[in-house]
Amino acid sequence: MPKAPRNRTLRLTSREMARLRPALLSCSSLRPREGGFLDRVVCGEMREALSRLPAGFAHLAVVDPPYNLTKTYAGRVFQRRSAAAYAAWVEEWLPLVERALVPEGSLYVCADWRMGGVLQPALESRFVVRNRITWEREKGRGALANWKNASEDIWFCTRSRTRYHFDVQGVKMRRRVLAPYRAAGRPKDWEETPSGRFRLTHPSNLWTDLVVPFWSMPENTDHPAQKPEKLVAKLVLASSRPGDVVLDPFLGSGTTAVVARKLGRRFVGIEMEEAYACLALRRLELAERSPAIQGMESGVFWERNSSPA
Repeated sequence: MPKAPRNRTLRLTSREMARLRPALLSCSSLRPREGGFLDRVVCGEMREALSRLPAGFAHLAVVDPPYNLTKTYAGRVFQRRSAAAYAAWVEEWLPLVERALVPEGSLYVCADWRMGGVLQPALESRFVVRNRITWEREKGRGALANWKNASEDIWFCTRSRTRYHFDVQGVKMRRRVLAPYRAAGRPKDWEETPSGRFRLTHPSNLWTDLVVPFWSMPENTDHPAQKPEKLVAKLVLASSRPGDVVLDPFLGSGTTAVVARKLGRRFVGIEMEEAYACLALRRLELAERSPAIQGMESGVFWERNSSPA
């Protein structure tokens, strides 16, 4: 069935898949001593891929593993399991992510509220847990006998207690001023523009400015758990420098790799499903033509449903 005229969801044809497939790396083709794995998508099981990659090659890891929910990814089912079994699964790959990071590296792990009690002790055993970000999903199913689940978490960790990179200036948000305050008749901590009155504010651990990708957005794909580019951009800008290497061992449709490319970072993405890995490659091609990130303009993040214009 053809898409509606305004539906911009990115889907690949069989011809595009055939064209993109040769550009994927396999686990068996990884040759760390020879290089060649940077700015590449590895199609394979993440534990095998990480075990073949060198230690300390990444400055930042953005990890968005399957949540402990029964969900289908490109025909493969991730089955919900007990909290203990999920914790054991996390312990299988978390040491490999730690090994991949430089001593001053940072880690962000996405999760839902159910597994916070599992993730926190696992992370604290290997990293310094610095914060838990909660971000609002404006999507979500309503419930008749419970509160609507409209939030997810991101755990912020570092390997070092004292040495790590965090650029607060790079992630300030531009907010509209509703009750402007003046000192000696002049704006205090805000500016007057033709579009209204705005101030730059420090980022907090509560994010309400994100839009989950949907059908009319060019970044949207059919991946069932896609994160917004704007969300990943905040993590990349805060915890990496231009030219740094960003690792995503659960790459999915490629959002982390795409954002890294748009923001002048290098990347290594690992994805088990070939369909998603090829989708990531196509998005990387498109990122070369259009480096824009929706909700971000001239290095400044804007509130949800607002515009710099």
